[in-house]
Amino acid sequence: MPHRCSTSNSLLAGLAVLAVTITPADAGTAIGAATEWTQLLNNGELVALVGKSGEQVQNQLTQINQLAQQIETQLNIYQNLLQNTAMLPSHIWGQVESDLNQLRSIVDQGQSIAFSMGNADDVLQQRFQSYATLKTDLPSNETFSSTYQTWSDTNRDTIASTLKSASLTADQFDSEETTMSSLRSLSETADGQMKALQVGHQIAAQQVAQMQKLRGLVAQQMTMMGTWLQTEQSDKDLAQARREKFFGATAPSTSGGEKMELEW
Repeated sequence: MPHRCSTSNSLLAGLAVLAVTITPADAGTAIGAATEWTQLLNNGELVALVGKSGEQVQNQLTQINQLAQQIETQLNIYQNLLQNTAMLPSHIWGQVESDLNQLRSIVDQGQSIAFSMGNADDVLQQRFQSYATLKTDLPSNETFSSTYQTWSDTNRDTIASTLKSASLTADQFDSEETTMSSLRSLSETADGQMKALQVGHQIAAQQVAQMQKLRGLVAQQMTMMGTWLQTEQSDKDLAQARREKFFGATAPSTSGGEKMELEW
């Protein structure tokens, strides 16, 4: 399975049962970890966990999207302010650093959600044959797992391209420590400050769009799961009705036959 990043966000409490066992270095072995998860839960618990987590993810994505919009607006205000002054004072730049670092966290959360929902798809395919063969509206009969991976790769590549346009690298915004170090360097000149604000504004705008796409994927996955569960339940109900009819039927009459007698 393709490489993804792991998650530790508390709002992903259900899906994190799977995800926390995988570090970024060995995320490629997610299928093995997914198998371990299937050993911990029975079928009913597994389905309930994924369904509940899907609802939590939708709520989290809404919050992330709103936060990205707020950061985009705030960075635009800082840009306008910088155009009217030589440099942003340190106390304002401190707010810029906080917003940009929070933006980095938003990117990480989006990657984590895609990873977790993709893993959920892998687990269900392993456990339920009926789920694995279910046809969806995804192009070329792709799985949600591969679709989430495509989203993740596209998002990372887009961010890397934006950073490159400002002579920055993705590694410089890969962690909180490197992000803050890069921002401190950029804060030394007005040109550096403007460069950071422009890049941050572009990335914030990208994340607003990307989180909307991710929300669409999660919603589509939840809809498909609902259809699958309804079909499964209908099959169970039909089988139960047939059993009740069979065992509840009146036994055929045995009268009118020839009386049997023992012979010695």
